[in-house]
Amino acid sequence: MTTLTKLALGMMGALRPKPAQGDPATSISLPPPVRQGGLPLMEALAARHSSREFAGKPLPLPLLSNLLWAAYGTNRADGGRTAPSALNAQEIDVFVALPAGAYRYDAAVNQLHLVAASDLRSVTGYQDFVDEAPLDLVYVADHARMGLVPVAQRESYASAAAGAIAQNVYLFAASNRLATVIRAWIDRTAIADALGLTHDQQVLLSQTVGYPKKPAS
Repeated sequence: MTTLTKLALGMMGALRPKPAQGDPATSISLPPPVRQGGLPLMEALAARHSSREFAGKPLPLPLLSNLLWAAYGTNRADGGRTAPSALNAQEIDVFVALPAGAYRYDAAVNQLHLVAASDLRSVTGYQDFVDEAPLDLVYVADHARMGLVPVAQRESYASAAAGAIAQNVYLFAASNRLATVIRAWIDRTAIADALGLTHDQQVLLSQTVGYPKKPAS
């Protein structure tokens, strides 16, 4: 679907998911993440960049597990995460749009839980490349978890947390020769409807991840 077509559908409130490719599993147990290895931090920072060209090849489950753990996994026995949040509200949910369905990442048990049995990739952004990239991440703030944060500041606090998660994904992608790009040009209403979000949940950003279309030299 072209960008212009998506814009037109978005203006009409008619941007809709596609049918799922295959039968979506109710839940997906991810392999334990590997917490060692990768590029040294300074090399990953030097390699970090945005890419808008993706191969359609899916990420294997071990790599997906490592990606999601790096993004916002549990890295301490007390439930601490790999990205910060104000007052440890942990208000961000990471949703994964795959060809077979959309899932919520449950860091506590390292699983994906089905939330929509349809292909939401084309809904996660107006750009044409999101339709065929293997996965799109959607960062959603749950304001119900932010009771200690003043209402007027919740969106900015949550956006800062989502930005930290997105940077984790960038560094993981750089370290594993993956392509990624963060996106704020999105139809938040269409995404919220497709994911079945409540009025307390706010779509903040999307991020596409996959293998590069052209292998790095």
